[in-house]
Amino acid sequence: MSSDRYVVLGLAHVRSSWFSEVARWSTAGSLPLEFVKCVSTQELRTRVAGGRVFSAALLDGRLPGIDRDLLSTLAEARIPAVVVRSAPDPHDWIGLGATSTLDAPVDRSGLLAALSEHSRMVGGVDAPTSAPQVTMPPGQWRGRLVAVTGPPGVGRSTVAAALAQGLGDDPPNRGEVLLIDLARRAHQAILHDARDVVPGIQEVVEAHRMGHVSTEDLRQLSFAVPERGYRLVLGLRRPNDWITIRSRAFSTALDAIQRSARLVVADCDPELDGETETGSFDIEDSHLMSRATIAQADLVVVVSTPTTTGLHGMVGVLSDLRAHAVTSDRVVAVLNRAPRAGRPRAELTRALANLTRAAEQGDHHIGPVFVPERRGVDLVHRDLHRFPSAVVDPITRLVADRLAHVPSRLAPDESVEPVPIRPGSLGSWFPEEEAVD
Repeated sequence: MSSDRYVVLGLAHVRSSWFSEVARWSTAGSLPLEFVKCVSTQELRTRVAGGRVFSAALLDGRLPGIDRDLLSTLAEARIPAVVVRSAPDPHDWIGLGATSTLDAPVDRSGLLAALSEHSRMVGGVDAPTSAPQVTMPPGQWRGRLVAVTGPPGVGRSTVAAALAQGLGDDPPNRGEVLLIDLARRAHQAILHDARDVVPGIQEVVEAHRMGHVSTEDLRQLSFAVPERGYRLVLGLRRPNDWITIRSRAFSTALDAIQRSARLVVADCDPELDGETETGSFDIEDSHLMSRATIAQADLVVVVSTPTTTGLHGMVGVLSDLRAHAVTSDRVVAVLNRAPRAGRPRAELTRALANLTRAAEQGDHHIGPVFVPERRGVDLVHRDLHRFPSAVVDPITRLVADRLAHVPSRLAPDESVEPVPIRPGSLGSWFPEEEAVD
């Protein structure tokens, strides 16, 4: 007699009658099923990480913890996810990463059919099941992403806002530039004198946990800054709120943000260490927004100051970017509060080149770009005035030029191949009856 059976993880609402029914079928032997009941998403994640082979996971769609990230965790562990839907249920579970869905109440034949189609039985030496196919939205146009980073205290947030203003001044970009604050200690709300702290990046990510958000709805989660010609997404309300940002939901939100604007300027931290460098998943999660944004960015602007500690900090950030496979043609170095004279600037350029060993490496970062010291910047922030051209123009000109030359970082399945067109196949400029021989 075969000992093969389906080993199924279960997670459901406490009042789900079908949950108890499935457990009864397992106990009575009505189905070749071993049902492993979980009382929380954390227990389910722990069992998944334990290394045991599971045939599938049976999940109650009413639970708030059943979201894109949990389904992704199951997919990475090669465990098909079957979501039990209770009417009304507006969620596109297949689009979120589920393998299949069942309608409540669950009947025995329907459950067995779903397990037979999407999973396999587990025996004494059975191998893991193959990973389910995740259906993602079709490829669409995506705006350019510029990440602005640098050590604390160098004016990074000011440079990011000034860059957003400069890019928004270009007629094709008017109304199509979005500034997002992705730093753990977010400053853009203070610098823009935001009276409301909601909505912010937490609400944007939360909106993408259970589905996709339209461009119009996404715009409602940002604030207009008409004086400077861009829109703003506020950052975390407290530094420890990073624990609410989940990786898959953030990646989907960042992708949606790029689809909603022509240009996105992201103010983010320079910390990129993850589990590989530190051995800690918590550290990787705390750096999630910076790691994901810089990896996705078309251009990375590194800001620092022309001081000993400032140059030291910039060299460290440039080294980290290189270690995380950010190519030099995507990196722009900016020295904020720089001297105006040519000789000190030449010395700073030479010192930075020597410290980064530009001559030895061959592929050197772009810059540095010098943003001169300007009095009254605090008053500009306080009154929400426009930044002076001396602050805006140097960095905007170079970033706009580099974006015109750096290829867009499209996903592999979104690359556009040229299609040959036969002359005359597109028709005529005139109606057929008015065509001229």
